[in-house]
Amino acid sequence: MGSRGDDGQSIEVQGYAADIDSIREAQARIAPYVHKTPVLTSTSIDAVAGKQLFFKCECFQKAGAFKIRGASNSIFALDDDQASKGVVTHSSGNHAAAVALAAKLRGIPAYIVIPKNAPACKVDNVKRYGGRVIWSDANMESRESIAKRVQEETGAVLIHPFNDKYTISGQGTVSLELLEQVPEIDTIIVPISGGGLISGVALAAKAINPSIRILAAEPKGADDSAQSKAAGHIIKLATTDTIADGLRAFLGDLTWPVVRDLVDDIIVVDDNAIVEAMKMCYETLKVAVEPSGAIGLAAALSDEFKQSSAWHESRKIGIIVSGGNVDLRVLWDSLYK
Repeated sequence: MGSRGDDGQSIEVQGYAADIDSIREAQARIAPYVHKTPVLTSTSIDAVAGKQLFFKCECFQKAGAFKIRGASNSIFALDDDQASKGVVTHSSGNHAAAVALAAKLRGIPAYIVIPKNAPACKVDNVKRYGGRVIWSDANMESRESIAKRVQEETGAVLIHPFNDKYTISGQGTVSLELLEQVPEIDTIIVPISGGGLISGVALAAKAINPSIRILAAEPKGADDSAQSKAAGHIIKLATTDTIADGLRAFLGDLTWPVVRDLVDDIIVVDDNAIVEAMKMCYETLKVAVEPSGAIGLAAALSDEFKQSSAWHESRKIGIIVSGGNVDLRVLWDSLYK
């Protein structure tokens, strides 16, 4: 079975799996393989929000989402012997495509375990990048057990979607870029699921500016992180029900401590608010955004946020638009019925 090696650098500080140094190392490692994504603004949306919003558009990232950052950091950190047997992961979409693409860039096989209910556009991305698709049932137990079997059969290294120090460090490069592009941001709103993105963003941002506010945006039908914060320990839901297909994972033992300690609050929004935010991104920002990517805007516009002290204390808000892989097949089909 493949295993992760240590690059000789200790990156565990205060019990966290990553820190500003590991995130800067990731930025250098992945620079040849990822885009530095733009930050967009809209005075029209600012007028609705009552704040200045800065959209960090990871929807324009390679493979259509931020996930290529963590995947490429993980895969290019492997030594040649580890990499030679390939990599394996389980994912409903964006991480799967990112691992397939990063493996293609490194010239190694990628075995991608995908649940049968994954959006077709995301499965197509995996195939486009040469990933070897292996189907699983929709539950996490099936995904993990099949990935483990593939790992044992091939010797491939597992590239975890979020609960891994290299993944977290790679995702944290979003934060480094955003604060280079707009240093005056005082609040960042980040989608939350397994916690890899928000952990990296929080660790980098708080290291650069300890007073910066990190807010998570979570769908009501998968609000395990909000429940975990309230309970003081990881809570996993029996089922999830949300249009935001990329936000159905649960926190891991590496991401939870960061969320517990460094995420200032979690804003929960319903699917209707997410759809309205997607619509605003299409019509006003002129950007195609998937539900998981639109949830930050939904949170910024929510009554829950506007009634909080965080809203009154925020002036310039960064919104992480995490991805743009929208399955438009349903729309196209409806046009030709």
